[in-house]
Amino acid sequence: MKKPSLILFGDPQRAFAREALVRFLDFVTDRAEILANCFETTCPLDVLRGADYAVVFGGDGTILSAARQLCETRVPVIGVNVGKLGFLAEFSIEELIELFDPIASGEALIEQRMILQCGLERKGGEVFSSTAVNDVVLTAGSPFGMVELKLSVQGQSLARCIGDGLIVSTPTGSTAYNLSAGGPILSGNLSAMVLSPICPHSLSFRPIVISADSRVEICPVRVNAHTSLLLDGQVQSRLEAGDRVTVRKHEGQFLVVNNPLRTQWDTLATKLNWAGKLGYRERPGGT
Repeated sequence: MKKPSLILFGDPQRAFAREALVRFLDFVTDRAEILANCFETTCPLDVLRGADYAVVFGGDGTILSAARQLCETRVPVIGVNVGKLGFLAEFSIEELIELFDPIASGEALIEQRMILQCGLERKGGEVFSSTAVNDVVLTAGSPFGMVELKLSVQGQSLARCIGDGLIVSTPTGSTAYNLSAGGPILSGNLSAMVLSPICPHSLSFRPIVISADSRVEICPVRVNAHTSLLLDGQVQSRLEAGDRVTVRKHEGQFLVVNNPLRTQWDTLATKLNWAGKLGYRERPGGT
């Protein structure tokens, strides 16, 4: 069997990430070819394209950062959790070592997930462009007055959102900020977008699920001094009144290697404590 070629990513500041990397390298010496270690540096796109898998050591934030670099390469991501259980970091280092040979032989289930392309236009010219795996967020910022955003979908006016901002989420990101803001949970392999207002002034403005083929335009009408565009909680740009933010489906995809030892529903139930037993306290005397 041909040895798989690997690209390694990780957060050197994260506890136990480097320890997990060293352990994996000891294990994989005779089983794979390491094309590059991107732990502390940015890897060129041509190097990334040559890999069979990208192994990412860290939490979901580390995986999101790596996924934005990999979105045009079609390289599947193996997420190795080195902290709390994550939605994207599906494997423990022990599970990866146990399952590496079946994964390397092509037996793993690889899930395709959509990502977003976001652009920001100002005075007729594009001043910012990036991808997002989880979400595109327009956040009010200080001095924390309500902002007013004009929304349209496929060129058709939708509504004006007055409040603390707006979240445009992928299905992958539906369990992140979108969920905290009252948005729905979507299965990760769906092709759709969720528009969720953040603390809207009108309680009748509820989250909306739209087709992934839609083009969303958001025009800030009233903003604060530090109103910002925030992608995956990691990439940001300042917003001004009169700007135009466009969000659409990116042509690339985020490919995730699923852990056969747990399903997406197992992860949801564990993270959200679904159907957990109530912590009743016994009264004195056992009644």
